[in-house]
Amino acid sequence: MDLVIGPLDLPAHVDEALAVQAVAFGLGPDEVAVRRQIVLRHMTYPGARALGATADGRLVAFVYGMPNDRTHWWSTVVEPYLRALRNDHWLDDSFVITELHVHPAYQNRGVGRSLITTITDGAAEPRSILSAIDTDSPARALYRSLGYQDLARQVLFPSAPKPYAVMGAPLPLRRG
Repeated sequence: MDLVIGPLDLPAHVDEALAVQAVAFGLGPDEVAVRRQIVLRHMTYPGARALGATADGRLVAFVYGMPNDRTHWWSTVVEPYLRALRNDHWLDDSFVITELHVHPAYQNRGVGRSLITTITDGAAEPRSILSAIDTDSPARALYRSLGYQDLARQVLFPSAPKPYAVMGAPLPLRRG
């Protein structure tokens, strides 16, 4: 496999990235259209950056994130859950992994691990936070292996059919 990981101009490749996310996450066209606008808005935030993994010149995985800001929508949703467990300080001085998706044909090959460790290696913040569907899954196992721990569980996002867990890890991430 000729896989190349590097910086990704996400606004220029948003449709390719969302095609990967749609396959990996089972999204329909309407949800992809909504997420397209969200991704483009996120990439205007200070410090937002993205990495992609390409195989034979085709995008097969991507990650993006940014320094967390308590005024962003995600933070306002998760803050009460974190505060209830005295973990809301994780919202400060954290780099949030906004999205990480790997095409199913490339999963379980270390692509996600490489993307998340590479993007967080460039973070100025001392820790990282993210949310993932609150179930035992390969994604949650990956995050745990990198040092992420549950900060809150059963977090409900508007319009999301399943509850999420918010996870956090000190940086740099564990290498395995």
